[in-house]
Amino acid sequence: MSASGLPDKTLPQMLREHARLHADRVAIRQKNFGIWHPTTWQGYYQRARHVGLGLRALGLSDGGHVGVISENRVEWVLAQMGAGLVGAVTVGVYPTSPMPEVSYVLAHADVEIVVCEDQEQTDKVLAALAELPRVKRIVVCERKGLRNTPPEHRERVVAFDELEQLGAGLEAAQAGVIEAVLERQRLADLALMIYTSGSTGKPKGAMLSYANLRGAVPGILDRLGLDEHTTHLSYLPLCHVAEQMLTTFVPLYLGSTVNFGESIRTVQDDLREVAPTMFLGVPRIWEKLHSSISIKMQEAGALQRALYHWALKACEPFAEKDASQRSPGERLTFGLAYVLVFRALQNFIGLREARIALTGAAPIPPAIVLFFRTLGVPLVEVYGLTESSGMVTGQHPLRVKVGTVGEPTLGVEHRVLPSGELILRGDMVFMGYYKSPQATADSIRDGWLHTGDVVTEEQVNGHPRLRIVDRLKDIMITAGGKNLTPSEIENAMKASPYIKECIVVAEGRHFVSALVQIDLDTVGPWAESRRMAFTHFRSLVEHAEVRALVEREIQRGNAGLAPVSQIKRFHLLTKELDHDDGEVTATLKVRRSSIYKTYAAEIDALYR
Repeated sequence: MSASGLPDKTLPQMLREHARLHADRVAIRQKNFGIWHPTTWQGYYQRARHVGLGLRALGLSDGGHVGVISENRVEWVLAQMGAGLVGAVTVGVYPTSPMPEVSYVLAHADVEIVVCEDQEQTDKVLAALAELPRVKRIVVCERKGLRNTPPEHRERVVAFDELEQLGAGLEAAQAGVIEAVLERQRLADLALMIYTSGSTGKPKGAMLSYANLRGAVPGILDRLGLDEHTTHLSYLPLCHVAEQMLTTFVPLYLGSTVNFGESIRTVQDDLREVAPTMFLGVPRIWEKLHSSISIKMQEAGALQRALYHWALKACEPFAEKDASQRSPGERLTFGLAYVLVFRALQNFIGLREARIALTGAAPIPPAIVLFFRTLGVPLVEVYGLTESSGMVTGQHPLRVKVGTVGEPTLGVEHRVLPSGELILRGDMVFMGYYKSPQATADSIRDGWLHTGDVVTEEQVNGHPRLRIVDRLKDIMITAGGKNLTPSEIENAMKASPYIKECIVVAEGRHFVSALVQIDLDTVGPWAESRRMAFTHFRSLVEHAEVRALVEREIQRGNAGLAPVSQIKRFHLLTKELDHDDGEVTATLKVRRSSIYKTYAAEIDALYR
């Protein structure tokens, strides 16, 4: 047992431990065709063993790399834990990635076996085989479409259930293989490779050791108040560190339960069924939930809308307080608002049982956080990086200040350099970038991780409070020499339910302009309610009334900004930003340089 209170064990060793101590407790629930199927810790360990032995039988080498291209499902973690049980390393690939990006990651990571969700993902790998000389076999979770595999590749493709059967058949003869691996496995061993989103160039493979994963867990448990009774819905990509920490790191040390829904498209229905006690949403998820409530209230009757607006106005002044910190009058007000309005809305979004909810991975408009806290959802802002193995700062539930990312978590040392850059040190700091020694040297200096994020820090009652300003490389300097933080401006605009994306232009310019993308899910119903005819995204955007709507929303956002930061002109995008076009990453982060190049003519027109 270490000073952190966690066992000195790797994730595969913890899986074996839970199978021994809590064999019949439910570890995972998977929803298929509307039915939730439970898997116990014993079943989890047994199936992972079969997968690991099956991978070895397919030719996976000692310390080899296994790629996974899939939405979240039980096979994802079975592949990850199975690989770990035979001493291999897992590499996640975003299922939304186009073929060239899939090819790049699999080739760069030296992947030997690829686990694919379905025929769509398999076809991407097959199309890239000429660039993937190390790939030996492809394992497919869903059999549908397998018969269409070209004859020359059929021997290379195997179904996931066949992989498990292969491993089960070998268990009697090779059971000692896994025991030998677990006996020699050390925390210093490489556990996982997570590729960065590549917003400024090619994705880099961040190498995380088992010690890194364990190093992040104490701070997460302490700050979020998690225990073995915590339930979680896993739906964000598992090739992202944020979902990894809540689907594998934390449950494998706590022994808590993870739920896999039917699909990323059924998240809201799955939330209502699971009613998890913990929920993680990236800003876009919270913005979509906010939009869905806005649409629901547009369709409500006059009395319901009046009650809704009263409840928000009455409860917003104490939204930053924890329930235990409210005065008797505030408790009475919230109780009435809860019975009349908020309980139904919490049920609608599936978060009525959430004891903690978090947002991270990208900046979020403070108004969105305030909105959900007003509803009674205990939403806190957290901060972390792939390179820090996940969350390293977070708001303390009793010290919430909207717009900040709170305090460093347990085990994290931090400093703020004169440039404003945040640097970190601790067991959670990653090993380095795979096959990129120069990038590693630039990132880790004298044991400190240079995050590239500019922060401000203040002390509040003896506790440090951090506020993320922007990425160091994204700070813009206008022609007048003013420093601007584009994320602050963009978030002020994205607080509107009608604006999905806002990309600020200001570097070397005399005033701030922006490229704006409307949110079709909210602007569409708004237009329909006004009997405006449109057939697709572009025809909707080209309505003068839509432009006027966006202009009003921008003026509302401008009201909270300094004059130098206010958007003076904007261009409405006539198509949605697309990953396939290189405009956003798989995690929907905007690729500024690519967008500035694509829309150069439109940007120039704003300054004529």
